Amino acid sequence: MQFRIPVEGNTTSASMSSSSTSIPFISSQEAEKALTYAALIPAIEQALGDFSNGEQGGVVQPLRSVFPVKKQDGYFLSMPAYSEKQSGLACKLLTLFPKNENTKFPVLQGTIALFDPDNGSLKAILDGEAITGMRTAAASAVATKYLAPEGSKILAILGAGLQASTHLQALRHVIPFSEVRVWNRTYARAEAFAAKYGCIACKTGEEAVKDADVIATVTGTSTPILQSEWVKDGAHINCVGAPVPDQQELDPALVRRSVIYADSKEAALNESGDVVISKAEVFGEIGEVVLGKLKARRNETTIFKSLGSCLGCMRQISYSCFGLRIETVNLC
Repeated sequence: MQFRIPVEGNTTSASMSSSSTSIPFISSQEAEKALTYAALIPAIEQALGDFSNGEQGGVVQPLRSVFPVKKQDGYFLSMPAYSEKQSGLACKLLTLFPKNENTKFPVLQGTIALFDPDNGSLKAILDGEAITGMRTAAASAVATKYLAPEGSKILAILGAGLQASTHLQALRHVIPFSEVRVWNRTYARAEAFAAKYGCIACKTGEEAVKDADVIATVTGTSTPILQSEWVKDGAHINCVGAPVPDQQELDPALVRRSVIYADSKEAALNESGDVVISKAEVFGEIGEVVLGKLKARRNETTIFKSLGSCLGCMRQISYSCFGLRIETVNLC
């Protein structure tokens, strides 16, 4: 399957040399301009299905390599992936520095290296900020499409950063919520977010999630910010933060009483603090639901644990950047 998203016109970059062998760099702004959720969400849905389809899916994606940057209480992550089906080979490098919250630097920063799967040569380098934000939100949108209760009306977002913005846009693409609430540990940021996107700022997390049908936790916390008693039975939760084994966004009691789906079951069991610390079972992968191999238990409380990948959406996406076309760009 080829999935093409055209970029209007050609762009140039002062950082590019005149050499025909220069490696193109695609900025976050260019990637954001090129992508739409209308195109990205079905691409991610297909990619998740490919990943969960074993040998038939043609995907090789090992567990992430993670090591601590102790001085800053941060982490460095390496996420390689190969898709034979989509002829894609890439590696995403991420830094997770929670102390960056309320500074000019993002908590999560990423760079993507794209390689030619036929000869191993480097084809492009991509700024991962917009791509990671949109890809992650699109995966949550796929999970929400299958797992959210019928007739969902209220969306609650815990967090007010980039992932909150991308999740609001992506989730609205699959469900026309009549009410959206946002909470952040810094209330002023929740107010600013609410003013920008036309939603309701809440002073407490409990207020935000009361009777919510769908909840997105998109924070940089290392300790639980969503308590079990706040969440109504049958709600669906997209859990995006706490991507390492010693961090949590969710109350362990909430995790244990929910049906857990993940983008990768193996990764969730080994890398998700919400799963590891609570000792909860993972029911299966959202890609298995996409393939019809696993039931979507939308009448029960569900969690989609998103750990991300460099598989993301290895679609055949065309860019007209720097005066040349890059035919297989991995938007992770």
